[in-house]
Amino acid sequence: MARHWADFQYEIYLNGMTGAVPRLPTDLTRLEEMAEQRLGPGPVGYVAGSAGDGSTARANRAALERHRIVPRMLRDVHERDLSVEVLGRSLPAPLALAPVGVLSIMHPDAESAAARAAAAHGVPFVLSSASSTPMEEVAEASGDGERWFQLYWAKDREVTRSFLRRAEAAGFTALFVTLDTPLLAWRPRDLDQAYLPFLHGVGTANYFTDPAFRAGLAKPVHEDPNAAVLHFVNMFADPGKTWPDLAFLRENWDGPIVLKGVLHPDDARLAADAGMDGVVVSNHGGRQVAGSIAAADALPAVADAVGGRLTVLFDSGIRTGDDIAKALALGAKAVLLGRPYAYGLGLDGQAGVEHVIRCVLAELDLTMALAGHVHVHTLTREALS
Repeated sequence: MARHWADFQYEIYLNGMTGAVPRLPTDLTRLEEMAEQRLGPGPVGYVAGSAGDGSTARANRAALERHRIVPRMLRDVHERDLSVEVLGRSLPAPLALAPVGVLSIMHPDAESAAARAAAAHGVPFVLSSASSTPMEEVAEASGDGERWFQLYWAKDREVTRSFLRRAEAAGFTALFVTLDTPLLAWRPRDLDQAYLPFLHGVGTANYFTDPAFRAGLAKPVHEDPNAAVLHFVNMFADPGKTWPDLAFLRENWDGPIVLKGVLHPDDARLAADAGMDGVVVSNHGGRQVAGSIAAADALPAVADAVGGRLTVLFDSGIRTGDDIAKALALGAKAVLLGRPYAYGLGLDGQAGVEHVIRCVLAELDLTMALAGHVHVHTLTREALS
């Protein structure tokens, strides 16, 4: 039985009969401004900030806005089905929560609250390597929810191998490998606040609880936290990785492997040739390369190149339900939503994340119906002008 995501609007209107209105805006593009007003400049800047002057983040939004949906009339849209199969898993909608690190800077319940919210609505939760909460605790919070693990590929092979073993044991079924962060970009909002949570041991929970990581320390983490942070910084990223290194991941992970941060069709082809299962067309939400191509502008060529061989996913710039419809029409199988749920978490904890999920999927459901589509599979480039 397909879920009627659009019914959320009637729930809101009916609640209004008793004088209740939503605690957060239903226009999710307003969440960033609200977070700016209510939360500290360091945490908000870390989530909202981008590389350089923000041109890539702006380009992501502009690229999605350039595409316009062409509604079709007199089609039976009484029953819609937003379900998709992604990486061998049946999902109720073409949406997952993107990996966002250090969520404790937004709310003390952090990744666990976001994972519970995702599980409550059948949406996969992608846990960042740089989480504030150990992966085992997040898995427990997620319960039976679909969960995927995002890997920042450390220099230390044994730490990477240990992460993969732990993630598999904790029930994470797919591996998302972020390729676009071999170094931290020039991010003025963080630099102007001198704000980097990792240096305070925030976002390092998976490392500080890892036996392979702790084996490289002279003293336990609690006895010399500064040494632990330094050890983390020295191994966090590796700008020397190349395509042949993917063989190591394939040897140490049995499930699907998805490469995140692909923008060029030739890189997508190399991913397929390396035996990967999917790619995320993404520029890290504009956080890594200032002046980069917009993710939505890169999506069609990547989908054309490998859509028949790999699962093509998309992130960077998604804020609304119609954004999701456009990404699907441009060739994505599903999208990853990042900043909006982080703001929802910061403003209202688990309930805030659930609000974001329900809003964006209700809007997608209604957008599809009003444009004449009953299934996500009919959203093709012909649906756009």
